[in-house]
Parts: sequence; structure tokens; C-alpha cells
Amino acid sequence: MNESNAWRGISRRRLLGAAGGTGVAGLAAGGLAGFAGQRLAGDDGPPLTAVGATAVPFHGRHQAGITTPLQASGYLVAFDLCPGTGRGAVAGLMRRWTAAAAAMTAGQPPARDDHIALDAGPSSLTVTFGFGRSLFARIGLGDRTPAALVPVPPFPADALDPARSDGDLWVQIGADDPLVAAHALRVLHRGASGTARMRWQMSGFNRARGATGRPMTGRNLMGQVDGTGNPRPSDPGFDTAVFVAGGTGPHAWMNGGSYAVVRRIRMLLDVWEKLPLDRQERVIGRRKADGAPLSGGTETTPVDLTAVGPDGALAIPGDAHVRAAAPQSNNGATMLRRSFSYHDGLRPDGAPDAGLLFVAWQADPTAGFIQVQRKLDGADGLTRFLRHEASAIFAVPGGAAPGEYVGQRLLEP
Repeated sequence: MNESNAWRGISRRRLLGAAGGTGVAGLAAGGLAGFAGQRLAGDDGPPLTAVGATAVPFHGRHQAGITTPLQASGYLVAFDLCPGTGRGAVAGLMRRWTAAAAAMTAGQPPARDDHIALDAGPSSLTVTFGFGRSLFARIGLGDRTPAALVPVPPFPADALDPARSDGDLWVQIGADDPLVAAHALRVLHRGASGTARMRWQMSGFNRARGATGRPMTGRNLMGQVDGTGNPRPSDPGFDTAVFVAGGTGPHAWMNGGSYAVVRRIRMLLDVWEKLPLDRQERVIGRRKADGAPLSGGTETTPVDLTAVGPDGALAIPGDAHVRAAAPQSNNGATMLRRSFSYHDGLRPDGAPDAGLLFVAWQADPTAGFIQVQRKLDGADGLTRFLRHEASAIFAVPGGAAPGEYVGQRLLEP
């Protein structure tokens, strides 16, 4: 058997068994790291690596891709329904998409595979599905639109492109191998043919796993450590802040789900990079070298908004980003940020078309992102170096059990 054929035959069961009892949770957290360089018993194929072999379970109470550690490559994609498409056709699409995603995230080929990812393992692939506000009326389910699925209000600093905002359906793809991510995108796009057409697509990236000597918080394209203050699943109140629970009646289909706010934020890098280092740090409120707050300590030291420097001035300036975004500045508003950087070349003026594909997860967007963004829009010094160019909000239902498809509780009431 040649190497290509040997690798093609690796099943999810063999991947899990090869982990030596690590289990699903261990795989999702990168538990195959110790397996790198080993071969499967009785297999003459190439060795698996921790990056390629790591599988994130598709089925569960919540969809994957929300609390999953950030992957190196990602796509955000919105679709609009084709004219005349009804609820039954959408249900059929979600069945196809669920089946394809469940197969690919387990390292298995989907139906009608194009072999783009033939030689790779699952590579931490996640596929997450959401519904836009416009979908419900179009398929006759207006009465099942969640009250929390509000339009993102306009903010004074916005410069939004409607063609790259909103959408009936939304897909988030993440993987630690770019070809695995591109393969998933192609499979889902092809599966939508005749039912939905792509409205917009955005591609992004993060630091690859293993690129640093130890696990570290990532950096954005401004060079800042980004994500230090994110809530963690182990934090008290995390589930309440991020996931929907306890709903009854026509909105019970959102139990276990969340709301994703998506923003394309261009960074004015040419302007930002002209600022002296100390000025950049004061705009953010953290040291650039290690992410520690200007109030003192290390990266993980809680921000002290009352701290003052030797001159008696606030250690963290009044318009610093961390001050404006802090939960204590926003009535305790909490959201889980899980974003990708992007770089799409140069604009006509020669400036980088680059920045952040911002994705924020919360149980209630009005009490989460919208409240915080209102504060940032008027009080955040970082706003001068950003342009918000696209915006959307999606209801992301809970996960599907084996034998179900995502959104089934909505589409088959």
C-alpha cells in the first residue's frame, strides 16, 4: 500500500483509538501532542502529527467553533436564499451541510469529495452554522424570530458596506491547516447550489499552533497581545453570558445556542505604526511587549482602573481601549471574542487592506456587544485607528445530536 492510500484509509475511530485513551475532550484540547511522530499500529503510512490528527467533536449541546481554541485559518461566509426557496429546501440544505461537516470534522471525506484535503487529518476543523434575521420571514417563520436577534444599530464611526453585511445564513469555518479549511468551504458552497447563493466571504488567520515556544495569547496586526481579558469556560457565569438557556415556546429552539456579532474592522496600520511605542501603549492601556496592563503586573494581572502613576495621572488613560471595553465600564457586559486577522492586499491609496474579522459570542447581543460598542464609539481612543466596514448578527442554534441536523428544532417545529 502506498502512502497516499494508507492515509486515505485512516478513520476517525482509528484516530481516536491511536490516542491511547486520550478521549474526545483530550483531542479537542490538542491531546494528541504526545502522539506526534508515531505510526498507527499495522499502518505503513506517514506518521500523524498533533496538528493534523486533532479532531474537534461536531455533535454536542453547543456547536463547535465557539469555545474551541482559535485555529490558524478561517473563513466567514454568508449566503442568501435563492428566490422561491422555502422552509423545506432550507431544511434539506442544513441536512446536507450537517452531514458534510460531521464527516469532515472527523477526518472523513464528505459525499462527492473533491480530494482537496485528501492527505490531511481533521486538523481541528470546526464548522459553525447561524441564521440571519432576514431568514425567518422568507421561510414563513417570522413568529419564531428570537427577540434577541436585533439588527446591529448604526454607530457614528461606522462606514459599512451593505454588500458585505448581514445575510440569511452564516457559516464559520476554522482549521489548523489552510487546505482543510478551503476544502470545507468548497464542499459547503457546492452543497448550497440551487438553494442559497454566497453573499460575501471573508478569510482570516491566526498564529499557527506550535509557532511559539509555549502557548501564548495571540497578537493582532497592530502587534498588540489580543484576547487577554476574554472570559474562560471555567469562569463563574460563563455559560449564562455566552449561551442561551431556559427558553420556552416558539424560541426554545435556541436553547444551547448563542449569538454571533461579526464585524470587519480595518486597521489604519500606516497611521498606527507612526505612533511612538509609549503612545501606542497608552491608546491600548497595555504594554506591547508582554500585554501587561499599564496599572502594573503581568499579562493576566487584573486591570486596575483606579491606579495612578508617579505624576498623579491615571496609569491607564481615560480613553484607553481596555478602560472603555472593561466590564466594569459597561455594567458587567461580557462577551467571548473569537476573531481572525485578515490581510487582503493594498487599497487604491496604497494603504494595507488589513485588520480584524471580529466575532463576538454572547447570550444577548443588546446586553453584550451593542452596549460595549456604544461605549467604545464615543470613549475609546483606539477608534481613531479603525474603520468598521461590515457588520452582521446571527442566531447560532445549539449543537445537533447524532442523527439530527443543525437547526432542526427551528425548521421542523
